Amino acid sequence: MTKPTTAPRRPEFSSGPCAKRPGWTVDALQNAALGRSHRAKPGKAKLKYAIDKTREILGVPDDYRIGIVPASDTGAVEMALWSMLGARPVDMLAWESFGAGWVTDVAKQLKLEKVRIFDAPYGELPDLDAVDPDHDVVFTWNGTTSGVKVPAADWIADDRKGLTICDATSAAFAMDLPFDKLDVVTYSWQKVLGGEAAHGMLILSPRAVERLESYTPAWPLPKIFRLTKGGKLIEGIFAGETINTPSMLCVEDYIDALEWAEGIGGLKGLIAKSEANLKVLADWVAKTDWVDFLASDPATRSNTSVCLKIVDPWFGKLDVDGQAAVAKKLAALLDEEGVAYDIGAYRDAPPGLRIWAGATVDAEDLEALTAWLGWAYATVKAAQAQ
Repeated sequence: MTKPTTAPRRPEFSSGPCAKRPGWTVDALQNAALGRSHRAKPGKAKLKYAIDKTREILGVPDDYRIGIVPASDTGAVEMALWSMLGARPVDMLAWESFGAGWVTDVAKQLKLEKVRIFDAPYGELPDLDAVDPDHDVVFTWNGTTSGVKVPAADWIADDRKGLTICDATSAAFAMDLPFDKLDVVTYSWQKVLGGEAAHGMLILSPRAVERLESYTPAWPLPKIFRLTKGGKLIEGIFAGETINTPSMLCVEDYIDALEWAEGIGGLKGLIAKSEANLKVLADWVAKTDWVDFLASDPATRSNTSVCLKIVDPWFGKLDVDGQAAVAKKLAALLDEEGVAYDIGAYRDAPPGLRIWAGATVDAEDLEALTAWLGWAYATVKAAQAQ
């Protein structure tokens, strides 16, 4: 293949941290509340504004709490697991690495006895209808490392007695989350909005708050996991009074991303842009014989972390190590050419590619990338055959 001459203007296709919003520069941070306590009026106002703007854009119900917590999405999920689980049996859903990580935490760290695990290989979903509405359930809405998302929430009962704990880190701001079905929702700033890392968001339904105020776990909780005091929710956490000191530079960057999102039409605009990006890749996959989606069901294909597998018969004849080597060379070549950074498949996933298609990525850059993908694969294949 002839080497393409038009490169993506922005080669940042990483699935986390993800591309900054179009047009971003460090000037976006110039109004950050620096050199001041985050508990002083300016800092608290910024934090409260970030929470309020989050509610507005995501459409979070008024009676749900939204808090900024430490340690990214991981910290937010761990707070929920360690603070709420144990009151009921729990069903764990896993179809990629992060969901599998939550299974490990619940089964091997918390060592809960009444745990059912429903898993599926990369590219597929487990049987969602097997979830017991009397049990708590923990799941990822979008499998960041498999490119497989939950297509809908009709499997979650309206009259459930258990809590639904949803890791939505690569879904929030790109997919329509039905909050009436979700009791705990978590995500991080560095995913769909391309914000900076280290901070997580924890969204709690009234049912989740009731669990926190009526149930005390049998194990001790570290300070950064404690959401209650004296049997009552620490309301300050959900009004901008963070548990630990946040980076006000990161807060300013998150605010900038939220305001950009509002400017392109809010949640509807974000979803539309991400879906249009997915279509660019889907159209290319449909006419390309060496690649396919890892997600076997089109209804479950992620519109953010698009995971692709190599289906060339030549590739299939290689052993596992050989396949991994080819996939790594493919991603490395694109990186060296400066046209796509960090698009190799996740280390635990099948060899292939993972391309971020969230709203901070422009469709024209993905269109330019597809030509380079074809050239790079032909180049690596030819070199391998020599």
